Amino acid sequence: MNPATFRLICLLSIAPFLAACARSNTTEETRATPVHTVAATSGPAAPIIRTNGILVNKDELRLSFKVGGVVRRITVQEGQHVKRGQRLAEIEQAEINAQVEQARQVADKSNRDVARAEKLFADHLISRGQLDDLLTQAAVTKAALQSAEFNWGYASIVAPQDGTILRRLIQERELVAAGTPVLVLGSQERGYVVRVGLADREIVQVRIGDTAGVELDAHPGEKFLAHVTEVASGADERSGMFQVELRLQPTKLQLVSGLVAKVALTPASALGAEKVHIPIAAIVEGDGRRASVFVLDGTHSLQIAKRRTVAVAFIDGVDVAITDGVVAGETVITDGALYLQDGEHVLVRDAG
Repeated sequence: MNPATFRLICLLSIAPFLAACARSNTTEETRATPVHTVAATSGPAAPIIRTNGILVNKDELRLSFKVGGVVRRITVQEGQHVKRGQRLAEIEQAEINAQVEQARQVADKSNRDVARAEKLFADHLISRGQLDDLLTQAAVTKAALQSAEFNWGYASIVAPQDGTILRRLIQERELVAAGTPVLVLGSQERGYVVRVGLADREIVQVRIGDTAGVELDAHPGEKFLAHVTEVASGADERSGMFQVELRLQPTKLQLVSGLVAKVALTPASALGAEKVHIPIAAIVEGDGRRASVFVLDGTHSLQIAKRRTVAVAFIDGVDVAITDGVVAGETVITDGALYLQDGEHVLVRDAG
């Protein structure tokens, strides 16, 4: 028989068999449920604390006059940058100048009285006790002059360090008492911090040095690193929250006090151990701390979905931390899991 003819006869004889196999595979794939999958991973053993806070200068100085009076002028506006030693505000000094002059005149008179008394004492015309009284009076009037001159030096407000005027609390020509805050200065020497309030169940997990990621609406897409620098030992009486301060790492981006910050704080307890994390989309049903997921069983694109019961530790955003039932590295089914039965064939469309 011609070899070419022999090969043709062989092909014709096995063609029906090959067609039947192709139809079988096609039918099997058609019956399989298409699903998406993802691999279980290791993650923090405690949930990340997510909250909002306010970005502020580390040091906010409330500046005021040492003495009361009528505000003569304020030379700065809110948001203005100032330098150390720059004069920011002053009060009308007629009254304080009069007080200084009065104290000076009284002190001068006491000095003259002492000089005259020393001559009289030398001539034995007054007693030692009388001279001592005049010396005491002179010392008192000198101290009063120093006090008046000191107050005169604080009849104006001078910037103690470089910074930004955050708030202007008083207007020109207003009458202010001694010590009334006039300006709030945000110092730039120690950078910016984020202040947040945490609930009691959260504050017990936080320690000095814990890290946090910070996002600001003013700089979308940018993430800032911060560390916990202060943890309150008592709750705020008004809000019942515990205040925590996070120091922001230096950045070249422009920051201003008052920006709203989104904080994701990772407590030290979360880093001490690990739990298995899976997407919340993999959970098909739950009852308290118990839930069910489907895990892939097989090595081919056409595989079997096996139902497993898992123990839920906590839910963190779109992730679920579990303590048993699935180990890190196993593949769980996400999209399509709600329509599966235990042992059903699935067709993996993509794998995470």
